[in-house]
Order: sequence, then structure tokens, then C-alpha cells
Amino acid sequence: MSEPDDQDAPFVWPTVRSVDARAPWRWLRQGWRDLCASPAPGLFYGAVLAIMGFALTRYYAGAVGLALITGFLLVGPFLAIGLYEVSRRRERGTAVALAPTLVAWKANFPSIGFYALILTLSLAIWIRVSVVVVALFFPDGTPTVVEFIAALGRSPDAWAFLLVYAAAGAGLALLVFATSVVSLPMLLDRDRMDVVSAMIVSFNVLRTNFRPMLLWGAIIVALTGLGFASLYLGLIAALPVIGHATWHAYRETVAPAEDAG
Repeated sequence: MSEPDDQDAPFVWPTVRSVDARAPWRWLRQGWRDLCASPAPGLFYGAVLAIMGFALTRYYAGAVGLALITGFLLVGPFLAIGLYEVSRRRERGTAVALAPTLVAWKANFPSIGFYALILTLSLAIWIRVSVVVVALFFPDGTPTVVEFIAALGRSPDAWAFLLVYAAAGAGLALLVFATSVVSLPMLLDRDRMDVVSAMIVSFNVLRTNFRPMLLWGAIIVALTGLGFASLYLGLIAALPVIGHATWHAYRETVAPAEDAG
């Protein structure tokens, strides 16, 4: 009698593990080590993402430009998939090269492709919400950064806009973060994992480790913001470190498949 095929084995839910409050800083250190050990792929992705960030602010203005800049983080998990592959290869002792990481999505194409569509739709929703909020507060046109900062000193409406915009963005960002914090690394690592299951596991990771994961989200936002503030140059190093660190966040918060039960 032949052995049962792995594809016929019953699906086993991954086991979510608790981490300590210092875990996000540990992931950052591990991400930095990955970048230093394999700088070429990491800096390539960092440069590509930095160019994308520059293009968003250079060729899009007004409410749409603002939405694309703030929505950059929503599609970040998919853009970093090649970085997850670098960390996975280093962990397995496999040779690291740029070319294989460019097609890493093939490891679980149906699920990764579908999840990319979900992230794209999330960005489209955020663009629509952002445009509406900006139009409500600035019907005569979106102010420049300098004009908006000046308005904060003299107009309560500017502060109201800041609070409403931040609340709307934070709500959608938290939802996306909760369902994506380890989803794509997991879909890359486990070719039998489907999108809905990965999102549920990701949500459970956030629920089980709420404070560490909230800190991790704040670190991601801060590093990305500093990258934009440094005329995009900081993004070249910051985004690869975040991508590599996300892989280590997944590996520490989700037990290996052989330990699941």
C-alpha cells in the first residue's frame, strides 16, 4: 500500500506562541543581521521601494498623493515578499541570490496572488476614504505641507482634520495589520496554507501578543516615516530591515508546522 500523499493530510492549525515585550527589538536586530549578511538583495528591494516612495510624492499630488503615501504601509507586506525569501533561505542554510527572490511568490501563487488582491483593494478603499475626508475639510484644494503646518497654529479645523484623518487611517491600518502581520511570510513558508486561514492565524498572533505587536506596528510606522523624512534615502535600509524582521516575527510567534497540533 502506498504512503498517503501530503496533500491528502488533514489541515492542522498552526500554534500561536506568546512573546515577551522585547521581541520587536529582537526582530529588528535579526533583520539587521540578515541585511548585513546578504546586502545585495536587501538593498535592491530597498532602492526599488524608495523609488516607489519618491514617485508617489513626485507624480501624485493633493488628496490622492496623500492617500498613496499613507497607504504605502498597507501594501508593504506584499512588496517585501522577496525579503522574506532571503531570510527563509538564510535560516535553511540555502544559497542567497537575488533572482530566486523575485519569483518567491510562485511558492504559493494562488494564495499569495489572492492576498495581493486583498491588499490592493484595501489601498483602493483607503484612497476613496482619504479623498472624501480631505474634500470635507479642504473643499478649495489640498494644502501643501507648509500651508498645513501654518494652519495648525491658527485654525482648529486643521487639528480636527488631523484627528479625523488619523482615526480613519488608524482604523483601516489596524485591520490590515491584524490580518497581515504574519500572513504573507506564512503563505510563503507553507504552500498548503490558504488566505483566510493565514489571516485568522495572523489575527490570533496580534490577539495573543497585543502589546508586543502594537509596539512592532509603531516601530514599522516610525521607521517608514523617518525614511520618507530623510528624502527617501532612509527607506533603502529601513524597509529591508523591516521585511527581514517580519520574517523573524513570524518564526517566533507561529510554531513550526511539525509542532502544530
